[in-house]
Amino acid sequence: MGNSHKYVYLFSEGNGSMRELLGGKGANLAEMTNLGMPVPQGFTVTTEACTQYYNDGRQINEEIQAQIYEYLGKMEEICGKKFADPENPLLVSVRSGARASMPGMMDTILNLGLNDVVVEGLAKFTNNPRFAYDSYRRFIQMFSDVVMELSKKRFEEIIDDVKAKKGVKQDVELDTDDMKNLVVLFKEFYKKEKGEDFPQDPKVQLMEAVKAVFRSWDNPRANVYRRMNEIPYDWGTAVNVQSMVFGNSGNNSGTGVAFTRNPATGEKALFGEYLINAQGEDVVAGVRTPSPISKLHEEMPQVYEQFADIANRLEQHYKDMQDMEFTIENGKLYMLQTRNGKRTAAAALKVAVDLVDEGMIDEKEAVCRVEPKQLDALLHPTFDPEALKKAQVVGKGLAASPGAACGRVVFTAEDSKEWHARGEKVILVRLETSPEDIEGMQVSQGILTVRGGMTSHAAVVARGMGTCCVSGCGDIVVDYENKKFSLAGKDYHEGDWIALDGSTGNIYGEAVATVPADPGSGYFGRLMGWADKYRQLKVYTNADTPRDAAQGYAFGAQGIGLCRTEHMFFEGERIKAMREMIVADNTEDRKKALAKIMPYQQGD
Repeated sequence: MGNSHKYVYLFSEGNGSMRELLGGKGANLAEMTNLGMPVPQGFTVTTEACTQYYNDGRQINEEIQAQIYEYLGKMEEICGKKFADPENPLLVSVRSGARASMPGMMDTILNLGLNDVVVEGLAKFTNNPRFAYDSYRRFIQMFSDVVMELSKKRFEEIIDDVKAKKGVKQDVELDTDDMKNLVVLFKEFYKKEKGEDFPQDPKVQLMEAVKAVFRSWDNPRANVYRRMNEIPYDWGTAVNVQSMVFGNSGNNSGTGVAFTRNPATGEKALFGEYLINAQGEDVVAGVRTPSPISKLHEEMPQVYEQFADIANRLEQHYKDMQDMEFTIENGKLYMLQTRNGKRTAAAALKVAVDLVDEGMIDEKEAVCRVEPKQLDALLHPTFDPEALKKAQVVGKGLAASPGAACGRVVFTAEDSKEWHARGEKVILVRLETSPEDIEGMQVSQGILTVRGGMTSHAAVVARGMGTCCVSGCGDIVVDYENKKFSLAGKDYHEGDWIALDGSTGNIYGEAVATVPADPGSGYFGRLMGWADKYRQLKVYTNADTPRDAAQGYAFGAQGIGLCRTEHMFFEGERIKAMREMIVADNTEDRKKALAKIMPYQQGD
């Protein structure tokens, strides 16, 4: 290879400062590897390779391909397993990782490297055929959806058919033969749709997956998210290829997501959830309802202790609240990723102030930690306590993102955009949200989902937007066809009023009045005090009416920077005088009208 450009790095070759090249996820995996934490090893294809892919007309050139295969060889040596080996196969996950975290934008592919021969080897090696065929079934499904853009829904329908024929409700109730059957059905569907067999060569699978990650950088969802968050197009995304560890290999295994502090309130305590005998996507996809992380303490005390220790070390190392993904394989803990956790504004404020009190960061750093945009969420409405006393709680979900929301029921992102355009306040009700729903979520007062936990797509995205969300209310039965849902024995149709409390998870079957927030409270006051202490600019407010001026003063403005007086004349008597002035034919009449206006203006 000699002097050619380096497009691929082993996790052990990178570090946390290389975000621009390795993306956030790759840099953090490298950093955790350097800290000696149990990370399944692998390599990162850099953001430069992504840019190169677009420069080459959406092709991965030979030089980059050669490096990917070379590093695959190095990874085989590290893991002591071989790609496509029926005896002891190396399987990998392929994930994207941009510099800025883009939740739900780039999909993950797990169990890559399986084919008809390797799956039998995996079944023998793990002595668990159900697990092997479940993994293969999942891989075909993810690869088809993410890489080949086949309908995800059709796969779900095939699974539902198999469950219905067998008379069972849960995926867990399907046995080895059912999984083998699903593999056959999935491959038949693939062939029918694509006109060719599902790719059996793992190297082809890998290259197609890398291409798909690069391609997804330019998909409509990613572009919407980038516009919302001002992420430059030319940054590109990196690709992480990591050896698989299996949370779905039995009851001594599992997978979970946890935060070092509560992302809704900022309270200092491990917060998260996990599923026994499950694989990565299951926790966030909201297919099954997970257990809280505290329960792991009872089920696997050693693993819990080790995890709590790692969580603490990561927080001390990054000096910020961490959001971590982990997998347990046969009682052994593996860390799959860590990143600075997304949190609500209230949590951001509390964490920033607490970290100062804990001596981890200084006041200046604390001010920089809270995004100005986020503080907006603290100025969010809450329910009027009087109205709340009378309101009837008709259901309860998880308090996934705080705030009080009141609006009319809609069932699709499209409908919420349409209703919003007509000036209606809406609440989006979905089984679960997916990244395609992002624009509809943006214009909703609140989001209500039937499935999914505190780490589901709806919860994470709503928290990022400062939008109220109640997730995982399993009692709701949604009927998309007829645009209605039933809860507590009552039907709610499109256009009916409901209210959500994102801080308690309560759902009200009626409109409930909301009141604006009171930002003068303790943490807010302290942080804004530090902001005032270190800033160099004065802050003036826009004020067009006396009410604006009073509000600006309450929020600490030091003067009025812009005052457009015409807004003072919109009320009652004033507007008449204003109109008289506008329609006056001559100077005399105009002066008369102005004389009426003058005292109003002076008074204001």
